[in-house]
Amino acid sequence: MLAYGLAIALDLFIIFIGARFLLQPETAAAGYGVPSPRGAYLSVKGVRDLTYGVLGLCLLFFAGTTAAAWFMLVVAIAPFGDTVIVLRNGGTRATAFGIHFATAIVVLISAALLFAA
Repeated sequence: MLAYGLAIALDLFIIFIGARFLLQPETAAAGYGVPSPRGAYLSVKGVRDLTYGVLGLCLLFFAGTTAAAWFMLVVAIAPFGDTVIVLRNGGTRATAFGIHFATAIVVLISAALLFAA
């Protein structure tokens, strides 16, 4: 049950983040750790995150825990990459590691729990 709950929470959270990048791009970018004026890349990030969240939910509900686990394992690349992006673009270490790196670790934990389910 924990495996499903964590996976659903992570998927819903990334959907929220994607929607925020589409609806409040400047605020979302500041929360990401690299403030930026409104621009196409903020919308791209929003669509990417929305897609990841919806795909994660679909895999969990229609393909099962193994497919969802592999998905979580692969998408952990994104928050690891976000960690590097924040560090390379003047963001704080606290944001890079406290938000993005920590998210990647939680996503990997989710993958492990789904593999074990």
